Amino acid sequence: MFSQDIAVLKYGGGGDWYSNPTALKNLISFCNTNIKTNMNSKPQTVEVGSIDIFQFPYLHMTGHGNVFFTESDAENLRSYLLSGGFLHIDDNYGMEPFIKKELVKVFPDKELIELPFDHPIFNVEYQFKNGLPKIHEHDGKKPQAYGIFHEDRLLLLFTFESDLGDGWEDAEVHNDPEEVRLKALQMGANIIKYAFEN
Repeated sequence: MFSQDIAVLKYGGGGDWYSNPTALKNLISFCNTNIKTNMNSKPQTVEVGSIDIFQFPYLHMTGHGNVFFTESDAENLRSYLLSGGFLHIDDNYGMEPFIKKELVKVFPDKELIELPFDHPIFNVEYQFKNGLPKIHEHDGKKPQAYGIFHEDRLLLLFTFESDLGDGWEDAEVHNDPEEVRLKALQMGANIIKYAFEN
């Protein structure tokens, strides 16, 4: 049985899995206050190949660069996701080509599918009628949310060109306007609630 706690996923390949160090702490605080979760205030860190990932209903993965899964990493992550776990991969800019390649190891028979704006993850608590909010500009592209499904259950979410984690960070880190930070936290709360309830 999963606890109601969340963890940062540590992966190989040299990418900065540890980026946005204040993000999850702030998201946890927001969720505990606003959607009545009861998460430990300090997120854990777990390695992708460890059995410890099975303790958490939600894993958060981020970074700017390279990602590499060994075959055993991929098998462990696949087992976790198929047994009810949820992985949110938030591209912090530059991660996309690497993670897409590695996800083929996890689910060689599945593809990332762009989520429609009416997917429940966009309205389970807070309403996002236009889908994923734009938090940081990088290449001027629209924010996109992709998913991997198994038997109609969304078990992996990949957020791209949005940078939610930057919006969750302490205010002074990126100096985002408060309304932008609030949108990021509200979308994060939707993802947490969806992961915990589905």
